[in-house]
Amino acid sequence: MSYLRPPALALCGLLALGAGAAAGAPKAEQQGSGIGLARIAAVGDGLDVTSAPGERNRLYVAQQSGRIIVLERGRRLARPFLNVAARVSSGGEQGLLGLAFHPDYARNGRFYVNLTDRAGATRVVEYRRSGNPNRANPGSARQLLRIPQFAANHNGGALKFGPDGFLYIATGDGGGGGDTEGNGQNRGSLLGAILRIDVDRRAGGRRYAVPASNPFRGSRAPEVHHYGLRNPWRFSFDRTRGDIWIGDVGQGAVEEIDFRRAGAPGGANFGWNAFEGRARFPGGGPIAGGRAHVPPVAQYGHAKGCSVTGGYVYRGTRVPALRGKYVYSDFCTGRTWAMRAGPNPGAVREITGRLNVRLGNVTSFGEGGNGDLYVIANGALFRFVRR
Repeated sequence: MSYLRPPALALCGLLALGAGAAAGAPKAEQQGSGIGLARIAAVGDGLDVTSAPGERNRLYVAQQSGRIIVLERGRRLARPFLNVAARVSSGGEQGLLGLAFHPDYARNGRFYVNLTDRAGATRVVEYRRSGNPNRANPGSARQLLRIPQFAANHNGGALKFGPDGFLYIATGDGGGGGDTEGNGQNRGSLLGAILRIDVDRRAGGRRYAVPASNPFRGSRAPEVHHYGLRNPWRFSFDRTRGDIWIGDVGQGAVEEIDFRRAGAPGGANFGWNAFEGRARFPGGGPIAGGRAHVPPVAQYGHAKGCSVTGGYVYRGTRVPALRGKYVYSDFCTGRTWAMRAGPNPGAVREITGRLNVRLGNVTSFGEGGNGDLYVIANGALFRFVRR
């Protein structure tokens, strides 16, 4: 078995399952007490979906090949919002991996992308909206971070603004199998971590500032906020409580969901590579500093899937059966689970059989401005609905 399982395995080919279908308005939604999925549009090699603050009825989908497309009321606009394909290494686990809009986007027009450049390094770049709300200004690029990668996999890729207004960035351990470089337990490395930066200020010769409350400000990597992660492909914040939920892709045995409540201090160690899930990882190193790590709140073995795709806590109104529950899935099998959110997450319940669509190649979940929950699978975008 290969241990280089990405959250997106050779996406260019696999996503073709649903990429050929024509885009269009979502199907009519049946009203009931169950859970269903309404197909919104084909999105090809879409890897991330989000909305922009201050906008209604619009979604943005970041495609692995380097384009950001706009869906307005379910219909795809003819021209991309941004095209950086010439700057991106695309394929396998590389490409345009994440997209986040500044909380004050309606006023300042700033947004951020996480991509792998032509040399395979991770770049976090700021762009600005042009005078046309349907188009970004490609000449506005301002690089914030460039992190060299020694392998083509385990790039993480998600980035989100937290409830504190800071930008959080997920990075994998750098690749290979078993964390050969020891980045997971190295608090002085930018890899295998959740980084946190202040994009509204500059300090220390950087194009951003390091928040004063970051736990490792005196280290070589003061941007690190949490660490001990293998490949945190997707993470999110609970829009009501502010808790962070992380889907960390496992090695050969276990996929895990990590959790940190709102208001808890930074510096959480989620255990990789000393642990995989709740068990010791064979051949793994010691826990950094000898301190206890934070075990996952949920996990599953590879009899149920191969690569976790972290989701969101549902805070919308469209699907009562999902209110207050964290929803996530497996990339390979499409199996989908929900668990009660809150300070003490509840038991996991599988909801795969309750959905009216068989999912596969689940690359990402996303949240609309009104709390609607979306998932990219089968090369298409779906919305969770009541049926």
